[in-house]
Amino acid sequence: MAYDPLRALRLLQRRHVRFVVIGGVAARLWGSPTMTNVTEICCRREPENLDRLAGALRELGARWRDVRDDVSLRLEGATLAAGENCRFDTDAGPLDVLGEPAGIGGGFDELRANATDFDLGKGLVVPVGDLEDLIRMKRAAGRPTDRVELEVLIAVREERDSAWRQESTAAVRERDDQAGTAGDRL
Repeated sequence: MAYDPLRALRLLQRRHVRFVVIGGVAARLWGSPTMTNVTEICCRREPENLDRLAGALRELGARWRDVRDDVSLRLEGATLAAGENCRFDTDAGPLDVLGEPAGIGGGFDELRANATDFDLGKGLVVPVGDLEDLIRMKRAAGRPTDRVELEVLIAVREERDSAWRQESTAAVRERDDQAGTAGDRL
């Protein structure tokens, strides 16, 4: 089982699953240096979307993770609806589907409203959880690994904000140079 998050995301997109990328993949896209081997998503919990998700999971050869072998769970939308968070091993690597991520009271709708679409190349554009939402999720989860990544994400945010401030300052200076000084506009 080779880890290939792009394959999983491309299939979800092709199946018209409504989802937002969260977790380590989202953190990497925002600039975290931390490596991950799990693709995590939050998906819309409506029946039609869960049916599309179940179809995509079957196509990925998904197997329930953390479920005993003697327990039989069918990979269907109704089964996914019965669980809040589902963890799978797939032919594209581990894939975790979260219904209500910690720290996000509005679930998918809140995450999607704040998400940024990232172009991952070759026509794959996916919604990625906002950096502030990722920070809230890590803070709320509170596990040791989450606390470490929380510090990393805060540093990524500070670096991003500093770059934006520098970029804004440069743009204002350029505009002022073209229009004269700020005092010339008075």
